[in-house]
Amino acid sequence: MTSTLRPAVVTETPKRPGRWLALCVLVLAVLLVAVDATVLGLATPYISEDLKPSGTQLLWIGDVYSFVIAGLLVSMGSLGDRIGRKKLLLVGATAFGLISVLNAYATTPELMILARALLGVAGATLMPATLALIRNIFHDPRERSLAIGIWGATASAGTAVGPVVGGFLLEHFWWGSVFLINLPVMVVLVLVGRKLLPESKSPNPGPWDLISVSLSLVGVIGVVYAVKELAAHGPSGEALAAGLLGAGALFWFVRRQLTLPIPLLDVRLFRNRGFSGAVLADLFTVLGMSGLVFFLSQYLQLVQGRGPFEAGLAEVPAAVGAVAAGLVAGRFARRFSVRTVVSAGLAAVGLALGTLTVLDRSTGYPLLGAALLVVGVGAGFSFTVTADVILSAVPKDQAGAASAVSETAYELGAALGIALLGSVVTGVYAGFTGPAGTPAEAHDSLGGAVEAAGSLPEHTAETLLTAARESFVDGLALASGAGAAVLLATAVAAWFLLRGQKLEA
Repeated sequence: MTSTLRPAVVTETPKRPGRWLALCVLVLAVLLVAVDATVLGLATPYISEDLKPSGTQLLWIGDVYSFVIAGLLVSMGSLGDRIGRKKLLLVGATAFGLISVLNAYATTPELMILARALLGVAGATLMPATLALIRNIFHDPRERSLAIGIWGATASAGTAVGPVVGGFLLEHFWWGSVFLINLPVMVVLVLVGRKLLPESKSPNPGPWDLISVSLSLVGVIGVVYAVKELAAHGPSGEALAAGLLGAGALFWFVRRQLTLPIPLLDVRLFRNRGFSGAVLADLFTVLGMSGLVFFLSQYLQLVQGRGPFEAGLAEVPAAVGAVAAGLVAGRFARRFSVRTVVSAGLAAVGLALGTLTVLDRSTGYPLLGAALLVVGVGAGFSFTVTADVILSAVPKDQAGAASAVSETAYELGAALGIALLGSVVTGVYAGFTGPAGTPAEAHDSLGGAVEAAGSLPEHTAETLLTAARESFVDGLALASGAGAAVLLATAVAAWFLLRGQKLEA
């Protein structure tokens, strides 16, 4: 009898020549954004001293970038799918570098807030474009996992390079110099990227719906602003109006996407449990970590008395842990399971944040350094695997929009984290009891207290600083405890939401 069985045909996934060189260019864009985010924390005490922002203005300087970028990421990711991801990346990188100059030379709190908002517009073009290009350059799933790991590791490395380089600049130049380091990176990215990066876009993009763009922007900013105001000042008519406006805009946005033949964002993607679980894990992870990340540099400098360069070096363990974990996360997820790696990573971050609830003014570096290392390892595993899950869940022509959803979760989590946990820190801090004659601005921020102490008699100044620092540390410890609770709850949720989820072999 003649067998009718035929041998299986093995097809090899095509591999683009020069793909690893192209990845080197993409990670420069990631480095650009990561360095900018970290140097702001180091520069905050100097900005406070020079521009004299109020406590509310200081929070806006810290989170308006995240507000704007979160509101525009989906729109910019979709725009890249339509006009070309390479084109959008190069234009955005150029704008990012030029607007950094405006940040460097801001002379008032209002101008600084505006500059940070404009930087958010430019930044919204970078991250989704880089991830979408990785999705289209690396067709082999294992290579793509490694590329995403390198992408994430570079972002983590930027969190180490930023404070170290920024600390050096702050000790030798004025605070604006930390923003100017974006310029050489931007120049290299644009010049080399023009030659090495392949262009990619959706073959059937459809129109870029401006109504959807507006609804997305108004919706995200309205909701986040409402949460921020409620956390900072309690219920108010303004916060309620902003929240209702934002929620209404987001509801209209979703309804509109379901009716458009080619939507700005295919909201049906959220029916995929793995996709939704990965997005939610990213959002709540960043939310839980943001309070610590934003205020840690102030703790190291203004409470423990470290210089900017030393403070930058003190934060390196988190980046080292994230780099190491990001490079092996894909391999671990295939060996053990997606939900095991993500949940274990989130639980590790939560436990590390929990140890920081015992912080005081004299806490030794071994405890802090070990906690930061564990935070980095846990976050590196989680973020790398969730990014891979999100990208693998969509076809290549929707890579920009899907990447934007991932980055929106990240930026929205950062904005909400700074607003909520940051408000915990500032709320506890503002309640400290200072000596008679304490200036009102000393209650706005720890930087304001340090500046006010310079004009007071020595004994009064020491009493003021002691009370202010202890109150700041109490607020930071409380925020760390809240962040730990968020991370542990997210770890449990990820275990159920990512059940059965696997990376492509």
